[in-house]
Amino acid sequence: MTGDHSTGAPQYQVAAVRRALAEDDRTAEQGIKVTVRGDTILLSGDVECERRRDEIAAVVHEVVPAMRIYNDIKVTEAGEPTGREEFR
Repeated sequence: MTGDHSTGAPQYQVAAVRRALAEDDRTAEQGIKVTVRGDTILLSGDVECERRRDEIAAVVHEVVPAMRIYNDIKVTEAGEPTGREEFR
């Protein structure tokens, strides 16, 4: 996705960021919440590693380079199961 979407209505900025996160090969991400507050983009959600968190921030910066990015994405480790899961 090309173009600077730093200006314009917040709903268009959110849409541009969400689209970029979904379509960019580095991220292909649809599970991140995107919120605009003034000149700041807030990102929240969970990812599996720090690298993924950084890639998401990089894609967002490319879409809205003039905006500040507050990255509240949490890294959640997914380990091996600790026991057997029972279904009833």
